[in-house]
Amino acid sequence: MIDHTGIGVADVPRSAEFYDAALGALGLRRVEELREGERLDGVGYGVDYPVFWIDRFHPHGVKQHTAFAAKSRAEVDAFHAAGLRAGGTDNGAPGLRPTDTGYPAGYYAAFVIDPDGNNMEALYRERPAQP
Repeated sequence: MIDHTGIGVADVPRSAEFYDAALGALGLRRVEELREGERLDGVGYGVDYPVFWIDRFHPHGVKQHTAFAAKSRAEVDAFHAAGLRAGGTDNGAPGLRPTDTGYPAGYYAAFVIDPDGNNMEALYRERPAQP
């Protein structure tokens, strides 16, 4: 199991605005900041402790993909809308993904490209109906 992860970004304050909005829609918030004087060097997002970091210390031109678990379709929809409002670019509107392209049944997801070109995803895994 992963305890935490993160990505490098070119401009921490600019990217933090995007992640404040997009991850806020999933119930995550800034729980820690790294600063050198007045300069914001990193932000950790989570509920009780940071599980996802953005910072200036790691390479930012690598184009990462990170998928965040949502609690419902509505959270996926809110993540996508908030990410677009905060300057992200659509990379896949909210919806069920087709099983014939390798997605499992009930995979409801949305994709937004962040200010550094990273592909961020929110997904909700629907449980199949029990007989």
